Amino acid sequence: MTSRFSSSPGTRPLAAALLCGAVLLGAFSTAQAAVNPPIYMTHGVEYMSGGIGSDEAQLMETVSPRWPATFEFAVKDHKGSADFAAGVHVTVRDSSGTALLENVVSGGPFMVARLEPGNYEVEARIGSQVLKQPLHVLQGAAAKAVFEWPAGTDMASAGTRTVQ
Repeated sequence: MTSRFSSSPGTRPLAAALLCGAVLLGAFSTAQAAVNPPIYMTHGVEYMSGGIGSDEAQLMETVSPRWPATFEFAVKDHKGSADFAAGVHVTVRDSSGTALLENVVSGGPFMVARLEPGNYEVEARIGSQVLKQPLHVLQGAAAKAVFEWPAGTDMASAGTRTVQ
């Protein structure tokens, strides 16, 4: 019985090499997509920040609903759009004024934190410009605060990238 799919001995190594290359490329792509920014802890609160580059930004947007608190940072430009900001100094205080995250620096335009349910004041600083917002974290729900500095903010004080 003869196979309908006969191949010459010279094409088998090529096919095997192509198959191995495809498998390795797929494994490499999966490994790159699975890398999370590091999770840090201070005063018993875990937090993670990142979002530099489209893959990491997508990852941060995907995981943010699983964290009780999400912060986003951007600087408006003179055209009305915004640039994502990194290097933002963040302080989170509970309702008694105790700093749970104190002057931590964001590694990108997104930061997530495992805050207990309660009321918080979040302070975000680029250079000398400080923005403050209240944040109410409910049990089982994700809270979000977006910090957007006005055009003309000292961009040299923080890393930025254009929002696509």
